[in-house]
Amino acid sequence: MAEGNAGAYPQVFVVDSQASYAPLPSGKSLRWTRFGQRLLLLLVGLALLGVAVEGHFIYYLYNKTEPSSLCLSLSICQNHSKTSPQSGGNLLSRIGAKETNEIPPVPTRRAHPPRPSAHLMGSGSPVGEKNVVQWVHAVGDAFTYHMGYDKGHLLVEEEGYYYLYSKVYLNAVEECSYIKHKVMKDTKAYDNSMELMKSNRFHCRTPKASKDQRTSGGEDLWNSFLGGVFHLHPGDEIFVTLEEGRKMRQGTADNFMGAFMI
Repeated sequence: MAEGNAGAYPQVFVVDSQASYAPLPSGKSLRWTRFGQRLLLLLVGLALLGVAVEGHFIYYLYNKTEPSSLCLSLSICQNHSKTSPQSGGNLLSRIGAKETNEIPPVPTRRAHPPRPSAHLMGSGSPVGEKNVVQWVHAVGDAFTYHMGYDKGHLLVEEEGYYYLYSKVYLNAVEECSYIKHKVMKDTKAYDNSMELMKSNRFHCRTPKASKDQRTSGGEDLWNSFLGGVFHLHPGDEIFVTLEEGRKMRQGTADNFMGAFMI
């Protein structure tokens, strides 16, 4: 070998059999990738369609139930449950026509108190037998509720504690008068009447009333009031007695008696 040929060595390539390499995608893998993308798009489309259907269903239910809620708020529909779904448009038109600022009329019927009660007022013949004061029980402001009335006696129907009251207006036509104003009770437990409240007063005409006799008609007015709480039972009778009943001034507002359960 000549030394002049030393620079013409052959090139050597080393192949590493352990080196890793990225395989090229095959045609089958590409087909599966495209199929997965299409399937994903299909699922997304189905989800959007389901949302649209659900929204339409909610809107339909809202339109169907809205007339019923309007009827309840305006109190103008009584038989809506019997009407057909097709009448919704007519119903809404009727509601729109009747929606005004008019205030409904207040019923004139007197409302009853929640518990037994009564208010009796003076009558034209104030005193009956045994000095029992007679009353008006169903005229004007006089009334009875769950209580009865019979010839001056207030009849108890329900057991409980009652506030009883009585007022009489008197005219001392004489120089001096002795007045006995009492609230009495008849009960099945006793044969005789029981005194619940009483007022014994001795009254004489005042000098001023005597001087003004010509202008005032000789009236010297004064009153007696009694009131208290008592336990009453069904069948008890409450009444008022007044001695010298002729001195009682006649008038529905001047004399009264009443009771109410507390």
